[in-house]
Amino acid sequence: MPLARYTLYAAGVELWVAPTWDRGEPWLSTLRHIAKEGRVYAVGCCSAVRRDDLPDRYAFKERYLKGGGEWINPGDSAVADPDGKLVAGPVRERETILYAEVDPARVAGPRWQLDVAGHYARPDVFQLTVLREPRPLVRFAAPREPDRG
Repeated sequence: MPLARYTLYAAGVELWVAPTWDRGEPWLSTLRHIAKEGRVYAVGCCSAVRRDDLPDRYAFKERYLKGGGEWINPGDSAVADPDGKLVAGPVRERETILYAEVDPARVAGPRWQLDVAGHYARPDVFQLTVLREPRPLVRFAAPREPDRG
């Protein structure tokens, strides 16, 4: 959701937390990209789930997970710094608490190099309007009247 990220970058976010089911190299690349793009610390909180974590009473377990490995999702929680470098993790196939030391002063410096919602934003060309009032997720249009002409 690039526009949602952009909105948060413009608001000055410094710590991006992403609880997710994602895992593996594509996810870690995304986490590193978000950190570098937003010049934020990006924390990926990934679900590490073993097959045995699911109760046997769920029919889908036998049907879809039969013969699979121990891990349904290996996790891959990690923390990336504002330069996109991993400073903690990834933690894989293990349940643990991941710790990383973050320095808020490191956020300001990198934004002088790249600030996608600041000096790189090009407000002379682009404008993003964010609607803040609650809106329904789905709105059904009234049926069109048949053309009688």
